[in-house]
Amino acid sequence: MEKYILSKPISDEGEEIVELNLDFDDLSANDILAAERQFNTEMAKNKDFAPVKEFAKSYLAIIVAKAAGQPLEVIYKLKANDFSKVTMLAQNFLLG
Repeated sequence: MEKYILSKPISDEGEEIVELNLDFDDLSANDILAAERQFNTEMAKNKDFAPVKEFAKSYLAIIVAKAAGQPLEVIYKLKANDFSKVTMLAQNFLLG
């Protein structure tokens, strides 16, 4: 498990979040497949195109949310710098 300290706290439903505990190693094949299904559904709705999902920030955000045990909406509240860093951690994990 990797603890990521946010550069600026965020608030979710009245709770202040100052860190994310990212447990990529605890993800299962089902988690990865569920993330892929969710990503594909979003891409179809928005008619977006991502040639390689492991480079798509929206897919990586789903993986981060699963690894952190947080709703995706929480990940979308992160400041850009934090969002970029945690999605890079997810990308490194997936491509590792």
